[in-house]
Amino acid sequence: MSIISKQIAKESGSVPKLAVGTLLGILIFGMFVVGYDQGQMAQALLGSIGFHPTHSQLMLLHEFNHDLRHAAGFPCH
Repeated sequence: MSIISKQIAKESGSVPKLAVGTLLGILIFGMFVVGYDQGQMAQALLGSIGFHPTHSQLMLLHEFNHDLRHAAGFPCH
């Protein structure tokens, strides 16, 4: 007597909606920051923790944000 067993594997390829929603929220917030920010948000975040950046450090943050604006297609100047 032989026993034949058949194994069936079912794969679920769906992405959880919570993960997609979270990533979409991060993307929208990031685009808002890049499109709107002229240094105010970085100054508000860094100033609240007692970090007082020098002018060159602020310019580095500004230039990083400025390059992100160009990469995202926002008009800057």
